[in-house]
Amino acid sequence: MSKMLLKGWKTGDVEDSTVLKSLHLPKNNSLYVLTPDLPPPSSSSHAGALQESLNQNFMLIITHREVQREYNLNFSGSSTIQEMCLAESGLSYPCHRLTVGRRSSPAQTREQSEEQSTDVHMVSDSDGDDFEDASEFGVDDGEVFGMASSALRKSPMMPENAENEGDALLQFTAEFSSRYGDCHPVFFIGSLEAAFQEAFYVKARDRKLLAIYLHHDESVLTNVFCSQMLCAESIVSYLSQNFITWAWDLTKDANRARFLTMCNRHFGSVVAQTIRTQKTDQFPLFLIIMGKRSSNEVLNVIQGNTTVDELMMRLMAAMEIFTAQQQEDIKDEDEREARENVKREQDEAYRLSLEADRAKREAHEREMAEQFRLEQIRKEQEEEREAIRLSLEQALPPEPKEEIAEPVSKLRIRTPSGEFLERRFLASNKLQIVFDFVASKGFPWDEFKLLSTFPRRDVTQLDPNKSLLEVKLFPQETLFLEAKE
Repeated sequence: MSKMLLKGWKTGDVEDSTVLKSLHLPKNNSLYVLTPDLPPPSSSSHAGALQESLNQNFMLIITHREVQREYNLNFSGSSTIQEMCLAESGLSYPCHRLTVGRRSSPAQTREQSEEQSTDVHMVSDSDGDDFEDASEFGVDDGEVFGMASSALRKSPMMPENAENEGDALLQFTAEFSSRYGDCHPVFFIGSLEAAFQEAFYVKARDRKLLAIYLHHDESVLTNVFCSQMLCAESIVSYLSQNFITWAWDLTKDANRARFLTMCNRHFGSVVAQTIRTQKTDQFPLFLIIMGKRSSNEVLNVIQGNTTVDELMMRLMAAMEIFTAQQQEDIKDEDEREARENVKREQDEAYRLSLEADRAKREAHEREMAEQFRLEQIRKEQEEEREAIRLSLEQALPPEPKEEIAEPVSKLRIRTPSGEFLERRFLASNKLQIVFDFVASKGFPWDEFKLLSTFPRRDVTQLDPNKSLLEVKLFPQETLFLEAKE
């Protein structure tokens, strides 16, 4: 227990005597166990033996089990296996035998064989058929293992000069899963511009940070960063909830140049120059991008030499900055939508008012047009009636004089307005002439009927070809006009 550190408490670092109840922890917690370096022995005898071992040379005979080949590597005692010197690692002097074999995941634990044989499991994607003793090529065997992160891989993370970024990301995701397992961030499949659209160009409530993972197979930090940090469940969960994660492989020069061009276009020359000057062993990089109104801001550049705790803290710090900006954006967006809603309502009310005015104006114009049409018809009818009246008036025989010898019938006709029309007709004149006379005064016989009083009869129903004498309108008669129904 004295060699163990528990990290990841929600309330920060705690003391060994802290009561859990006082931390007010949630129901589920994810903690990380760290083991600090052991202090070197202090005894003088051990120090002397160690110094002697440091000056010795060790030969490591490493057997590749799949292809049954051996590699003889010479190292000084001061050479390290990660953090420990060979002299302190318990190796047999002067020769120690190891075997190397394929494993499915770099997260698997190393197994130690019985007695003096140790299995060293290395991440290898090669078929194993190309291993040769390094001495055959005139190089030191140690140089072979200095290239372990790239020479042993089966295929690159990303094709060189890929025409479509989406296809390149599909291969990247498949290769990443093959090397490090299925528990990894969900990489966005598509161009960097499409990732911007997905993360930034949506409603403020739906926006996320953009995390750009820059991979490099030649870096000694890549395997550790991917397997132990990028694939940690806590990191994967936090990224999936709060980030759009986009990835790119900078191992190949063409892909590196392509990303730097994209970086210069979207983030500016300063950020592009920062990435350009990064050394290989500083990769992989993790860029945290926040979208702003007019530009995209790089909040953080995380290098590969970090820990899970530090990575999580930096992600959370970026998230705090983003959340504060997001709240402002949501407020601005809500206010803008409220103003736009008011403007839309005003525009709609104005449009409806214009439509009502236009409908009223069109109705008035139709009414005026109808009145004009009816007036025209009325004028035409009046003109037609006037023309008929004049023609009838001109066609009437002259009124006989009183002293004429022929029998004369004197008719007195009362109009609907109370006026009287008086005229003398020859008794031999046909009844049609009386009708024409009445029509010439503006009372056509198809609209009015001529009635007698004693006896009451409708004269217009009589034969118009009979004479006045025959219809007994002689020597005088009083008639009245009445409009037909």
